[in-house]
Amino acid sequence: MKLMLFAKPLFLLGFALSSTILFLHFCQTNQPSSKADLMARSFVLWLHGLGDSGPANEPIQTLFNSTEFRNTVWSFPSAPSNPVTCNYGAVMPSWFDIHEIPVTADSPKDESSVLKAVQDVHAMLDNEIAAGTDPNNVFVCGFSQGGALTLASVLMYPKTLGGGAVFSGWIPFNSSIIERISPNAKRTPILWSHGMADRTVLFEAGQAGPPFLEQAGVSCEFKAYPSLGHSISSEELRYLESWIKTRLQSSS
Repeated sequence: MKLMLFAKPLFLLGFALSSTILFLHFCQTNQPSSKADLMARSFVLWLHGLGDSGPANEPIQTLFNSTEFRNTVWSFPSAPSNPVTCNYGAVMPSWFDIHEIPVTADSPKDESSVLKAVQDVHAMLDNEIAAGTDPNNVFVCGFSQGGALTLASVLMYPKTLGGGAVFSGWIPFNSSIIERISPNAKRTPILWSHGMADRTVLFEAGQAGPPFLEQAGVSCEFKAYPSLGHSISSEELRYLESWIKTRLQSSS
């Protein structure tokens, strides 16, 4: 039965996305195209949760239909298949190993597999920046296990990025990692969103994020959603859209 603990919220995520796509499509007001023409190329990397896949999350990008995202490139990679300890060694798409569910603030951390996954994410970011995207227009976002990897990847990246958005994630390494965070990485802002009714990654695991980041000297905006379980809501995605919009750099 534990095998389904992370799979079940994926259905909730799909339902939340399908129910909001039509709403935002009909209700969002179009803005003048001239504003979008001034926007430089931007990049959003989305990291999925345990047992999920990149293509299953692609509908997310259809919700970001403001003109500011006209020049945005989206990427939804899939995690490799790996045995997962909390699911009795079952092989499934997983960025790194997870030892127990529910994840708490004190859950054991597998730093070696996390840092290996971070290297893969950094390679994706390096490729995009080498293609000409300003690092300040690069955003890494992720849900659950993907949220934990988002945090690790942004904090360990040597350049300042536009931002990192963590949804229902947790801190995947110990405080000793703070010594390895570069001054540039400390300037990357973090948005952390977590449901207070989450029974898979407990709210306490999310609450541990801001104090950890404050200790590291990293700016973090934490948003709690009282009735939200282990899923992503349309409200969270709408806020993410506005959060990224305020940080996008124009062409010069």
